[in-house]
Amino acid sequence: MAAMTIVSFTQVVARYGFNSGWGGALEFTRILFAWMILFGMSYGVKIGSHLGVDAAIRLFPKPLFHAIAIFGALCGVAYAVILIYSDWLQYLGIGTRGGAVDYWSKMFKIGIGLDDLRYPDLIQELFGTQERVQRWIAYLILPVGLALFAYRCLQAAWAIHTGEREMMIAAHEAEDLVAENKDVLKD
Repeated sequence: MAAMTIVSFTQVVARYGFNSGWGGALEFTRILFAWMILFGMSYGVKIGSHLGVDAAIRLFPKPLFHAIAIFGALCGVAYAVILIYSDWLQYLGIGTRGGAVDYWSKMFKIGIGLDDLRYPDLIQELFGTQERVQRWIAYLILPVGLALFAYRCLQAAWAIHTGEREMMIAAHEAEDLVAENKDVLKD
């Protein structure tokens, strides 16, 4: 997030202060944003910071609540696996193809560059690379981020099963914060 802020700020200063700028800044911040989201969703599962509404499932008896919480974590795994590689859904009669791995491998094989993001001249001279940054490098986060998300969801399902964790989401953090800070304003 800091890199996105710095790039955007310097771009604004360059554009309005000096009537210049970097042509690839928007594409670079968009890629950084995608990386932040795809890493962030797995990190959010790890620390239990995803928000959710659990009012309805809290009404169920404890064993059923426990089973639904595990089911929710496994749904996260299914979501990630479907996005990583969806060809296996054809065995279930669902006509779909592709996924993040398929898309990334096509970008790797084709070898095309990003639209606006270019290597600096020094990098091009030293390493003999093409002018534009390879699209597969920027899109590597798709399969990696989704695999991390699936892994963290599996960890969460196991933690719920073993009783280390109640559920995958952080539904009552506001109540916890109020309880922790109830005596702060007494003075």
